[in-house]
Amino acid sequence: MPKFGFLVEFEALPGQEESVAEFLVAAKKLVDDEPGTLAWFSFQTGPAAFRIFDAFETENDRAAHLQGKVRQAIERQAEQLFTAFPTITPVDILASKLP
Repeated sequence: MPKFGFLVEFEALPGQEESVAEFLVAAKKLVDDEPGTLAWFSFQTGPAAFRIFDAFETENDRAAHLQGKVRQAIERQAEQLFTAFPTITPVDILASKLP
């Protein structure tokens, strides 16, 4: 069972909503190369509001993901896509259901 996770909150700049959605879809390919990332979801919660939730078995896996390719891509494109740098909140997973 994954024990650690992140909730990442993004707000798209006006007119960049489609670009943020495309960015998040493309980011999945980067996560596919991370063996320690057990689950990864990107989703939209409002017209300009986007989120990522991901889960990890160990704290080391979570720390590695935080410094990984998705984070680097976010840093490169943050000023063009987001109103502010995304809020990254570490979470402790209490229960889960995965295949």
